[in-house]
Amino acid sequence: MESVSARGDEIPKIGLGTFRLEDEACVKTVQAALEMGYRHIDTAEYYDNQRAIGDAIDTMGVPREELFLTTKVWKTNLEREAVHSSARESLERLGVEYVDLLLIHWPNENVPVEETLGAMNRLQEKNRVRYIGVSNFSVSQLQEAMVASETPIVTNQVKYHPYVDRDELLEYCREHEVLLTAYSPLAEGRVVDDGTLAKIGGRYDKSPPQVALRWLVQQDGVIAIPKASSREHLRANLEVFDFELTTEEMVEVTSLRGGLIYRVRKALGG
Repeated sequence: MESVSARGDEIPKIGLGTFRLEDEACVKTVQAALEMGYRHIDTAEYYDNQRAIGDAIDTMGVPREELFLTTKVWKTNLEREAVHSSARESLERLGVEYVDLLLIHWPNENVPVEETLGAMNRLQEKNRVRYIGVSNFSVSQLQEAMVASETPIVTNQVKYHPYVDRDELLEYCREHEVLLTAYSPLAEGRVVDDGTLAKIGGRYDKSPPQVALRWLVQQDGVIAIPKASSREHLRANLEVFDFELTTEEMVEVTSLRGGLIYRVRKALGG
């Protein structure tokens, strides 16, 4: 597993996204992922699966220091006291003393970001949170957060896949040593039938989703957290570090942004 350096720590470039994984299905998926070598798990209070994830971690016996565990505070809990309550409840459900990364899940214009980040900074002081970050923030919102926080913003977690243009945000993140964490990196499964990705993958005996993930993690400062529930897909998502796309292939995948718009318009008769 390759990793990326962030503020003196190493974060695995591929993590397990757990949105819509719940109850026993979530427990079994996380157990399988940990068995295969996943060490980066992403959750959120909004997902309603923290207890299941905690149960899976507990049963697998992976040393806590080997895990990089991320959770998020929902946008209705961004006032100072609510942040503390949210974090306390998340830790209890996960069954851990701390999380490695705590994110603001979505910005909320009704709560000053200074108030939210101030509360998160206090959680860092109490060793309940190691690093903090944001999710779904624009460049201007990220800039505001960076100014407001007493500690570095480690990542901005956003939807990013071959059909989304994140050049401006990614450039800003790189300039300021902020990682970009890509959720929905497989475009909700749309990459599976992509002919361009299939053609590239054929050269390496890789599937279109594997090419999409490789395209992401091959970019400087980018992490991907694909969701998977089957053992086959869990394993496939990890098997993207034994090949490398050429510069021409990276450009070819990037060019799919316009292709998606064309295909959508064609499907709608435009």
